[in-house]
Amino acid sequence: MERVENKVLLDIPERIRKKDKVALESQVNERKKKEEAVSLKAYAAEVVCNDKAACLLKQRQLKEERLLQGAIEDFWLNFQPRCSRREYDLNNPDKVMNQDGIQMLPGLVGEDPDSQGRLKKQQEQLREWSVQQQHELATARHQQRLEEQQYDQDRVDLDIQALQLQKIEEERRRSAALATKDFNLAKAAENAEKQWKKWQQEKEDNRTDILNQLQGELLSKSQEQGISVLGLPHLRADSCKGLTNEQLQHVIDCHQQRIEEKSAEQQKEELHHDRFCVTSARTALLLERRQARINKQLRRTLDSANAQLSEAHREQKKYLDNVYTNIPDDSYFSQFNTSSR
Repeated sequence: MERVENKVLLDIPERIRKKDKVALESQVNERKKKEEAVSLKAYAAEVVCNDKAACLLKQRQLKEERLLQGAIEDFWLNFQPRCSRREYDLNNPDKVMNQDGIQMLPGLVGEDPDSQGRLKKQQEQLREWSVQQQHELATARHQQRLEEQQYDQDRVDLDIQALQLQKIEEERRRSAALATKDFNLAKAAENAEKQWKKWQQEKEDNRTDILNQLQGELLSKSQEQGISVLGLPHLRADSCKGLTNEQLQHVIDCHQQRIEEKSAEQQKEELHHDRFCVTSARTALLLERRQARINKQLRRTLDSANAQLSEAHREQKKYLDNVYTNIPDDSYFSQFNTSSR
């Protein structure tokens, strides 16, 4: 029994190692599959990019071939017309085509006595055409350069004009805001002055009323004013005669308290109005600053757009300069008129 148990215990690590090996191999296979998938994806992207580049190159080559063929056809049309052919006849242009057999040049059969002079004239004519084309090309480039300079100058002038208009608009808005602020401050000061005058007038009226009440018959020291018609012990209901000094002082204090309460209420209203005016002016100033920030942001956006347009124009010009570099020379024109046909 002990030998069997020891053998089982020895077999357990071997099984664990086998399971770990299988798991590791599966992980390695999965990693290889992922790497292959990534490499295949990268290869496919590279193939697509190469195909696009090949298509662009093919299109460019076809375009250049079409331009070359068009230039050749224009050259044939302008410099090799039918009337310049040797077999052309003014009276009968189809004379050579209608003749039977082949017409030879005068002299020996197959010889051209004036070949050297004709070749020299052709070379001179090709040289003149080349010089003329170079001059036309230089003139076209100079004209294009002048147009680009004029375009840049016009764009700069437009930018300067836009800046001037923006400054004028900002000044107008600032002047309007200042005028509104001054008007509000003047209106607030005028209202405050009116309130102050009104309060002073009411205070003076109250003081005059108090003095009139104190000096009138109602509060005079004449005891006869308070005697009722019923006799001396009775007092009139509408008169203050017969009141004690404490009662009179209480009446005066009540009037004075009402006057002070009314004055405090008026001062509170004036303070509220002043705070409202200050808040309105502060709001107008904040709106003006916000508008200035918005204008500055719009100007930055316009400058960025102009810079991007200028950069795109320069890139297009650089691309055109790199593409149109094949200038015809003497070797190009020397391939024409090399035979008798």
